[in-house]
Amino acid sequence: MLILTTPTIEGKKINKYLGLVTGDSLLGANMYKDMFSGVRDVVGGRTSKYEEELTNARKLAIESMQEKAEQKGANAIIGTRVAYHNLGGTMGNTIMVTVSGTAVSYQE
Repeated sequence: MLILTTPTIEGKKINKYLGLVTGDSLLGANMYKDMFSGVRDVVGGRTSKYEEELTNARKLAIESMQEKAEQKGANAIIGTRVAYHNLGGTMGNTIMVTVSGTAVSYQE
């Protein structure tokens, strides 16, 4: 499936707009705390465990969004946006990754 941040698909005709699709993923408090202990990894030029977990959380959110688009009959998602939220308070230091976009059907 084509997933784009742009509002159109260059050189392609969008046949149908199928609506908003979203995906979410949570990154637990332990990984959030590990970010501070892993600062030396970033300074040293290595990828920290926290960055790897954040990448995995984003990937899971995108996969969830893609599944919802497929259920609507889409073959692309346009206008995709990624947002990160710190859910403090009762959720501890949990980070939520949210992705959203518009599911569309385009002529390949």
